[in-house]
Amino acid sequence: MSYYDFHVHSAFSEGESTPEEMANRAKILGYKGMCFVVYYKGKENLEKIRKEIEDVSKRTKLEIFLGIEARNIHELNKLAKIRREFDILLARGHDINFNRKSVEMPEVDILTHPEFERKDSGLNHIMIKLAAKNNVAIEINFREILLSSKTTRSFILHNIANNVMLCKKYKTPIIICSGAISHWQLKDPSILQSMGCLFELELNEAKKSLTEIPSRIIEAVKEKRSRKWIMPGVKEI
Repeated sequence: MSYYDFHVHSAFSEGESTPEEMANRAKILGYKGMCFVVYYKGKENLEKIRKEIEDVSKRTKLEIFLGIEARNIHELNKLAKIRREFDILLARGHDINFNRKSVEMPEVDILTHPEFERKDSGLNHIMIKLAAKNNVAIEINFREILLSSKTTRSFILHNIANNVMLCKKYKTPIIICSGAISHWQLKDPSILQSMGCLFELELNEAKKSLTEIPSRIIEAVKEKRSRKWIMPGVKEI
């Protein structure tokens, strides 16, 4: 079974470890691939990161994808226009209006921690249905739980559980990620699966969140980066 962690930060962005340290650790833990997430700082910077990622991938024999995380609606709209230039588009969940915009856009692959720094879940049934329609995966982020205080952890756990319940009801894809910023924060896939089960995912559903859902995103990425792709639902014949 091929496991993927699609939300990790290396020294490219806010991470503490080098890409090679992250990749080597991921391989030891049994992952087939991972996505290094960065913030957009122009095409030149993007190409520099892509080249280094390709080099690390060759050395470690690990599938490595380049993801860009949008932090606001302006960034999201800008990244949607250059969708062919990178692999995975993530939207950094927090603000309710931003969360709504993210699930409305088929260009988005993953909405990360929609409940981040909120007292509610950051989503409702309408937004969850939009995510299902547009194939936007809703993330369960391990690091958010790991680093939370006793005061906020109960809110986070409750809100994630609420989002999982709605995702299951409306068949919206769920993806489980470590959110690691250090190679020591990467977790064995079995640990992430167990966390998914705590939120009432069946074991096979938790496994899919680390295997099948990322694999679907990879297939969608191939289409979005093809020369024939113009925009969601439109391509040259």
